[in-house]
Amino acid sequence: MKRVWPLQDAKNRFSEVVDRAIAEGPQTITRRGKETAVVVSMREFKRLSAPKGSLVTFLRKSPLVGVDLDVGRAADYGRDLEL
Repeated sequence: MKRVWPLQDAKNRFSEVVDRAIAEGPQTITRRGKETAVVVSMREFKRLSAPKGSLVTFLRKSPLVGVDLDVGRAADYGRDLEL
């Protein structure tokens, strides 16, 4: 049931770390006592990285729906320069 692995142990027992990530869930790897990496199964990775919805859906749920924004551009043609 080990879920936290010091880096050296994870290197020495990498197959076990991967097997446990598949069977038990994410396995944390530490370096000098600080959490530095996580090994997850491919299934979990795909679940976490899958898009949550479309951009259109996101914009339709925005709290700014219905707000009148001025997105026009000014007719500014720059400045005159003497060359």
